[in-house]
Amino acid sequence: MIIILLGAPGAGKGTQADAISQQADIAHIATGDLFRENIRNETELGKQAKAFVNRGELVPDELTVRMLLDRLDRPDCQKGCLLDGFPRTLDQAKALDVALKDRGQAVDKVLYINVGEEEVVARLGGRWTCRQCGAVYHEKYQPPKVEGRCDKCNGELYQRDDDKPETVRNRLGVFNQQTAPLIDYYTRAGKLVEVNGEQDTASVGKDLLKVAGL
Repeated sequence: MIIILLGAPGAGKGTQADAISQQADIAHIATGDLFRENIRNETELGKQAKAFVNRGELVPDELTVRMLLDRLDRPDCQKGCLLDGFPRTLDQAKALDVALKDRGQAVDKVLYINVGEEEVVARLGGRWTCRQCGAVYHEKYQPPKVEGRCDKCNGELYQRDDDKPETVRNRLGVFNQQTAPLIDYYTRAGKLVEVNGEQDTASVGKDLLKVAGL
């Protein structure tokens, strides 16, 4: 079984992917990890990818798909896998389908963790970091005892650029622009199932396992 997990930044994909892979005994494949592993181990594919990375260019879809297919041949993928972080674009989705078809395989399910924009902004746009010790707080979910000061060292709390609401909205806009065609593509293929990502973590996980048939 090959499952794709989709969700905006802050949707909790990483947490849910780990839980699903353990529960279903399938491999969790994060493409970011796949790149780093191939480059670190200096595989032939890793060397090719590193050349693009060093030039500040995106790794071509064809090369990413080849890395992914190589990963699918490992023993821990015999029962299936969960793809996290790929595909990100419609072209990648089509390239993946073609490559899998050549192997007599196909994507079985696409799980979409749907979280509204305001919830994403609340989750990611409320983080504050201590300038001295690096401790992280959240104005809603884990606020400091004294506003603007660290509980551990009394250092000043500041908001990193990545955590500012306007930055989060920009990231979300990019995600929605890329993902909308994916959602349509997999919906028309009859493979996409949607789960309410604004529930508590356990409920989201339970619903994902149910709709995936695991």
